[in-house]
Amino acid sequence: MVKRQILLAVGAPKLPKMRGLGFQKNLRTPWKFIIPSLISCICVIISQFTLSMVPRYFPSFPLLVMLSYSVLLLLVIAALSRICRRLLRIYASAPAFVFFNIFFIWAVHISVIRKAVSLFTDIVVNAECALLLVGFHRLVSYTYALPLSAEKFSDINFLIQNSFRTRRLRYCKCCKAYVRGFDHHCPAFGNCIGQNNHLLFMVLLVGFVMVEASYIVCSNQFITKSKIVDEPMLETTLSGNLAISTMLFALLQVLWQVIFLIWHIYCVCVNIRTDEWINWKKYPEFQLVQPQAGQSFPETMFINPYDKGVLGNIKEFLSLRK
Repeated sequence: MVKRQILLAVGAPKLPKMRGLGFQKNLRTPWKFIIPSLISCICVIISQFTLSMVPRYFPSFPLLVMLSYSVLLLLVIAALSRICRRLLRIYASAPAFVFFNIFFIWAVHISVIRKAVSLFTDIVVNAECALLLVGFHRLVSYTYALPLSAEKFSDINFLIQNSFRTRRLRYCKCCKAYVRGFDHHCPAFGNCIGQNNHLLFMVLLVGFVMVEASYIVCSNQFITKSKIVDEPMLETTLSGNLAISTMLFALLQVLWQVIFLIWHIYCVCVNIRTDEWINWKKYPEFQLVQPQAGQSFPETMFINPYDKGVLGNIKEFLSLRK
C-alpha cells in the first residue's frame, strides 16, 4: 500500500512497460529522417507562397482583414496537408517545419528586406536568426540522462534515499519516458520540456519573439519605402507580396507566442509546471482534502506545496540542477 502511494505521488503509470527513465531518442535510419524533413520543407514552401496570394489579391484591405484571411488560409492548408498525409501515409517533421519557416523568413530578409534597412539593423537581425537556429538545434537534440531502471524506481528504499532525484518525476506519454520537472511535450521541438532544458526553452521563446518582432519592423520599413518610391510594386512583384505575407505570418506567430511566454513566466513565478496545472488531480501533493459539514464526501482543493514566493521560485528556476 505504501509503495502504491509513493508511485502515485510521482504520477507513475504501470511499471512493467517501462524500459528506463528520461527522454530516449528513437534510433532512425537516415531515410526516415530525410523524408519527413523534405516533406516539411515542401509544406513550408507551399504555405508561404500561398500566403503571398493574400496581399496580391487583397492589397487595399486593412491589416486586420488580411490577418484574418491568413489565419483561414493556414487552417485550410493544415487540413489539406493532414488529409494528404493520411491518404498517402507520409508524415512530416514538426521540428523541421519550424526550422524551414525560420530559414524561409531569414531568406526573404536577406534577398528582399535588407535593402530597406540600415546596416546595423541588418547585422542585428542576421545575428538573431543565427543564434535562434543554434539554440533551436540544441533544444531539439537535447537528451535527458537519468540512468534509473524500472527495478530501482519501484524500490521504496531507493525512492526514499534519492528523493531529490525522483522529486516531481512525471511520465510523458509521447516519449514513453519519465522526465524530472516535466512541463510538457513540445511538438515544435520534438522533445520534452523538463527541468534540465526548461530554461533553454524559455530563452528560445524570447528569441522567437525577438526575431519575429525585428522582422516585422524591418518588413514594415521595406513596405513603407516601396510605397513611397513605387506604389504598384508591392501588388505586382513576388518580392513585395512575400514581404507582406511573411510579415503577416510573423505577426500571427508573435501573437500566440507572447501569450505562451506570459503563461510560462507565470508558471515560473508560482513554481508549477503546465502538466501539474492541468493534471493536478493526478498528483496527491497538489490535493488538499477538506471535510464539508453536511456532506458525505470531502471536497478536494488545489494547493501548491512547491510555491516559495515569487523571488524564491525564480531563484529556484534559475538554479535548476541536473
